Formats: sequence, structure tokens, C-alpha cells
Amino acid sequence: MTEIISKPILSIETSGEVCGASVFFDMNKFFEININEKNVHSEKIFEVIKSVLNLSGIKLNEVGAIAVSSGPGSFTGLRIGMSAAKGLAFGSHNPIIPVPTFEALALQISSLISCDMKFAICNKVNNEEVYLGSFLSLDNNYKILDNIKVIRTDQLEKKLKNLNLIFGNVKNEDEFQNLHKNISVPSAVFISKWAYLFGKDLLTFNYDFLEPNYLKNFIVR
Repeated sequence: MTEIISKPILSIETSGEVCGASVFFDMNKFFEININEKNVHSEKIFEVIKSVLNLSGIKLNEVGAIAVSSGPGSFTGLRIGMSAAKGLAFGSHNPIIPVPTFEALALQISSLISCDMKFAICNKVNNEEVYLGSFLSLDNNYKILDNIKVIRTDQLEKKLKNLNLIFGNVKNEDEFQNLHKNISVPSAVFISKWAYLFGKDLLTFNYDFLEPNYLKNFIVR
């Protein structure tokens, strides 16, 4: 693990139901506000960011980078978070670090469970499909066992064999007795932590070319 930013990191998480922001100084000092409510991201995200900056005692021009949850996740939520990050970064002349949402969540989960546990993150795409990735927990870190992909819900049982734990918001949770439904998106501070530890090669000022990782084609109906 290599720390990359000497100044505080402002992070944004809007990939699911949580609308959150964090100001991260180091692994022992950070401030975080998360709102767990549906359909409030567009009206609440800047209020949350302003509040967490005030709470931390710094101004936007004092942060070193803006980290944003880049997906996969809710198409609308990801667009809101990315747009907010671009606007703030442009105004403050800061780089953006796009953080892979499932990997930030894997980092968070690995901090809560024992080492050498195989676990899946399984979140709903629609009524027929889910995002699925599998990981191995390490000491406050993780290893990717199977890259995130979109699969049909009826393929889940086969894909989840030999895994110790399942995290996510899959709809047919009654089929999976080891499902931890309360953890399906990362908290804002783990977006910062992932960026702090692993985001060096993703740091960019090329905002115009930065898009969320929808993983599945976005279709306007």
C-alpha cells in the first residue's frame, strides 16, 4: 500500500441509496457524513459536502484531490456524483480520483471480517440481472478472485458456491442465508481510503473524458 496524497481528500459516494461525503486527512483522522435515503442525491449532495467541509475545518481549495465512487451502481446516482466531482474539481483546480465502487466496498468489508474469507458483493441491476464480484479478505486489504460482471439472477446460486459470505442488495435474498444485506455500498470514508492507498495511477485532470463505470450499457427510455 502506498499513500499518495499529502493534503486532505474530499470523497463523494452516490452509487446506491447512500448519499455521502468525507474529508480524509489520514487513516486516523477523517470526517464523514452519510444520508441513507432514496432519491435525495441531487438535492442533498452539495449540502452534505458543504457540511463535511465545515465539520473538518477546511475549505475546498485546501484539499489535494476529489475522490468519487465511479461504479458500477445506480446509473442516476453515479452521474450525480461524477457531475458534482467534476464541478468541484474544476472550480478548485483539483484532480479527480475515480474509485471503483466494489473495490472500495471490498476494502471496507475486509476491515470488518476475518482474514482469508471468500466473499461476494452482489447488487441488483434490474429484476433479471445483478452485478457480481468475488474477493478474498486480507489484513485490512483484499484480493480480487473474480472480476465484477453482470449476470442473470438465475445464475447466482451456481456462482456463489464455495464463498463464505455474501454482501449486497440482491432481491431474492431468501435463497441466500448468509446474505449481509445491510452492506451493499461503501461509506464515503472508504472511497477516500481506497483513493489514499491505491489511487495514484487514476488521478486525473482530464475531467471531460471521465465517465462512470456503468459496466452495463446505459439506455435512455
